[in-house]
Amino acid sequence: MSSRNPSYTNPKPCKHLSDYKRKHGLNGYNLIQNHIKTSPHGKTTIETCESKAPTCSSCSGYQGRLYICLICSSVSCFLSPDSNPCALFHARSHVGHEISVDIERAELYCFGCCDQVYDPDFDKAVMCKHVMGLGRNENGVVGYGLRSSKRKRLGFVGGIVDLDSKCAKRLVSMRDRGSKSCFPLGLRGLNNLGNTCFMNSVLQALLHAPPLRNYFLSDNHNHEICRRRSPDQLCLSCDIDVIFSAVFSGERTPYSPAQFLYSWWQHSENLACYEQQDAHEFFISMLDRIHEKEGKAWNTIRENGDCQCIAHRVFSGLLRSDVTCMSCGFTSTTYDPCMDISLDLNSNTPSSTLVGCLDLFTRPEKLGSDLKFFCQDCQERRDSLKQMSIRRLPSVLCLHIKRFEHSSIRKMSRKIDRHLQFPFSLDMGPYLSSSIVRKRFGNRIFSFEGDETDISTDFEVFAVVTHSGMLESGHYVTYLRLKNQWYKCDDAWINEVDEEVVRASQSYLIYYVQKVLSHRVSEDLSCLLVSPRGDTFVPIAGCC
Repeated sequence: MSSRNPSYTNPKPCKHLSDYKRKHGLNGYNLIQNHIKTSPHGKTTIETCESKAPTCSSCSGYQGRLYICLICSSVSCFLSPDSNPCALFHARSHVGHEISVDIERAELYCFGCCDQVYDPDFDKAVMCKHVMGLGRNENGVVGYGLRSSKRKRLGFVGGIVDLDSKCAKRLVSMRDRGSKSCFPLGLRGLNNLGNTCFMNSVLQALLHAPPLRNYFLSDNHNHEICRRRSPDQLCLSCDIDVIFSAVFSGERTPYSPAQFLYSWWQHSENLACYEQQDAHEFFISMLDRIHEKEGKAWNTIRENGDCQCIAHRVFSGLLRSDVTCMSCGFTSTTYDPCMDISLDLNSNTPSSTLVGCLDLFTRPEKLGSDLKFFCQDCQERRDSLKQMSIRRLPSVLCLHIKRFEHSSIRKMSRKIDRHLQFPFSLDMGPYLSSSIVRKRFGNRIFSFEGDETDISTDFEVFAVVTHSGMLESGHYVTYLRLKNQWYKCDDAWINEVDEEVVRASQSYLIYYVQKVLSHRVSEDLSCLLVSPRGDTFVPIAGCC
């Protein structure tokens, strides 16, 4: 448990940002608004001048990324603190010039802390730029309406004037323009809080995982009751419950999961920064934190050792590992729980298939000479074959595609950009332990201990987390499949896309759900007219 004060208050903001706002208010944000440009796909950048290729005003080059100072509007380049960057030299040479804006991403960066910083006022200034024709408030910054409870929870600074419902609907309609149909309930953008696309992409997938969605919308974890029971303890499940309530409330304006991010930081101090993180590591870390809370609080361990917390009930499966002695044929079998399955891409072909990756995962492999197996029958170390299979399938299957590899010899990491073809419907039957063992012995085994004949092996894809760009400066996006229609969730921006776009993407995490569960939960959700808290969902014009 974290040594920090376990409360639900936001951490202290960046000192340099606080000093800047105390001296200059929101004037810099107002000036930046005039230079914000958004592409048709929702990517937000800063336009500094008419030149098509902006350069550093100090070195006239372009090392790393370009940043514009909020005080003097000078443009400087920055790659890393160790690369003698112009932006860092500018901040240290001019007192009070620490806060700048990333031109390519329109995100705040503090060169005093050498880290990205998040400010809700800047977030709103960027988002509301896209509302054409809206008036400005007394501070000169365009604003849109937020509930007072949300402003209080996220620690918003006063001075942002709420707009009427027509203005809020205009923001929604602008984001939704170009869509072929109305958006289903629960489809809501998540604001980027500073390199948090890794978090937003995974959250979008989890928000629409049918069993997990059913659990939280059925009020099985009520954050109000939980916090009254343990007011001084952190609970990531409570923050997830808040997000579910917000996303399925019927509101369409982008939601800022700031409280969840701060809570996750306090659970995972080694990852508490605004630097880009790995989406897969975040997914596993998040499930671990849920398990720690749910498992201890409700004593959900069965007699057979299986945990019944919601994280394990939804995502937990069981892998079987068979190591066979190549001399006498003796086989040692072990079982290991898993929350996902990591798959290698086939390096021998320019394009891989998911079925091929699963075949590679369950294919027998000879262990190296340094990993010789101690055979109990031979009573010495022997060459051996190892084969993996799936003993028990989870309700929601997460397949992790290994796109990042590290070379211990070259001491460097690289990204694998190889395309992966994956089916929308997947039969996992051939990869079950019963199928693998029968195939190993020529289908001569007709009975199998603990046969999985009663387990559904047909799965349907419902979410795909993709990664584009380079290893150091990539971007995560999630594609959601809702009611047989695909939607692209790119932080705050949501667009309807064709399935060809999804198939052509660089998949990193692929989420499948059992077909039986998918159809059952979809039918139940379509009949849900009020929230589990008893609040009526507020429909928005043009949306389901």
